[in-house]
Amino acid sequence: MPTDCISYQKSGYFSKLIVDYLEQKPELKALYNRFPTLENFRLQIAEKELEYNNNANRNTLVHSLEQQYQGFVISEVTQNNLKLLSDTKTFTVTTGHQLNLFSGPLYFLYKIVSTINLCKELKQAYPDCNFVPIYWMATEDHDFAEINYFHFKHAKMQWLRESNGPVGRLSTAGLEEVYEVFGQELGLGDNANYLKSLFEDSYLKHSNLADATRYLANELFGNQGLVILDGDDKALKQLFVPYVKQELLQQTAFEKVNQTNEILKDYTIQVNPREINLFYIEDNIRERIVLEDGLYKVNQTSLFFTQEEILALVDSNPEKFSPNVILRPLYQEVILPNLCYIGGGGEIAYWLQLKSNFEANKISFPILLVRNSALLATEKQSQKADKLGLSWADLFSNQQELFNRKTQEFSQFNLDFTAQKEHLKQQFADLHQMALQTNSSFGKAVKAQEVKQLKGLDNLEKRLLKAEKRQHADALERIIQLQNELFPNQSLQERRNNFSEFYLEFGHEFIDKLHDNLKPLASNFTILVL
Repeated sequence: MPTDCISYQKSGYFSKLIVDYLEQKPELKALYNRFPTLENFRLQIAEKELEYNNNANRNTLVHSLEQQYQGFVISEVTQNNLKLLSDTKTFTVTTGHQLNLFSGPLYFLYKIVSTINLCKELKQAYPDCNFVPIYWMATEDHDFAEINYFHFKHAKMQWLRESNGPVGRLSTAGLEEVYEVFGQELGLGDNANYLKSLFEDSYLKHSNLADATRYLANELFGNQGLVILDGDDKALKQLFVPYVKQELLQQTAFEKVNQTNEILKDYTIQVNPREINLFYIEDNIRERIVLEDGLYKVNQTSLFFTQEEILALVDSNPEKFSPNVILRPLYQEVILPNLCYIGGGGEIAYWLQLKSNFEANKISFPILLVRNSALLATEKQSQKADKLGLSWADLFSNQQELFNRKTQEFSQFNLDFTAQKEHLKQQFADLHQMALQTNSSFGKAVKAQEVKQLKGLDNLEKRLLKAEKRQHADALERIIQLQNELFPNQSLQERRNNFSEFYLEFGHEFIDKLHDNLKPLASNFTILVL
């Protein structure tokens, strides 16, 4: 089986909202600015160039990034990208991700490769402009339980400790134990040694999780020019001050997003706005700000402010205000010359709720692109699939449906009794006509007999299917075993497996293959045979 692809719509792993977005259904047109095509980026560039024409903003951005990279060894291409951000003809493509331990699931890589590859495509299409790939680290998130582990083969590598504040500021103390366990699981060999060193250099040689994650992402993607940004930055927050004040005083986002949610009522709503979509943060706290009785109160604390006091605090200490999921995208687009956000299906779903709030704040809404997805298979697994007569589409199927379909294919006769049932119904149709000409008791008897015989056929059909499954049990077991290898827990591999499993076997060639094969504008689920 060669490397192949399946459309997102046919993969069975995307929500109705994302499928409808990808198919550009008319009812969703008002919720996005431009659909992600190479041609549409021309208009997006022109729009963002007009809006993001403040040299002071660019200078602040570049200065902050230079400060954030202090002490890090960065590639020549990343250094060049940092300089290019001062140029009014430079634009960004951004993806964001949590600070998952050792990158977490595979899709961390797919997000970043999608972003890098789109920048390359844009440079070819629009050579007069520059395009810089940005990884926005979610340093201000406080849900530590979502990021404190990763899976390696059948083991769960977990960092056990308490955390309440923004995870980017979290001390890396205590990760020595995870390093020891991971090292033992890796075993011996050059790739194992590289992964051990990468974990050690990332997490044991940096004092907080933000710096550790920056080091890791820079090691994996710095040679491709990736620029890593930490939004938990006082100078960058200063650029967002007018929008923080707007949120505190007007609560515009609450009104606008709720209006959009009405348009999306037939879909699953991803996020719901708060009246104030801001947190108050310090090293060990990130709590909602609520307005009660004319005072701005910080949940779970004794802190409260008058309107005058909180506005003064925004001016003096903007770093104490953290946007939630509703406002973080606006913050991103205010501080970056950004054209496009690349995210998973769930992320794009909540971005589709936000355009009206961008319009109210007079900020250009970026192009929204569903990140690349991939299924990684070994050559051995591909050969197994060939021997079992399986296509990649088969392997994406629901397991029970696949089981039944392959049983039918292996059988020498038809296991579907639909024809027999239709024939039986036709016979009873004649009897029902006769029953109309006699008394009602005969009609009831005919109906009862019809139900009984149809049920009998159903039971025979099920028993035959069961018998055939036993007859072909060996082949069916191998099919299910292969599907379980590729789709752990009947879910996507990219949502569970860590990159280290594949790096251990294939080395950096595995990441190179991602760069060579993932096409961000294709909207296809890519199958890569390693």
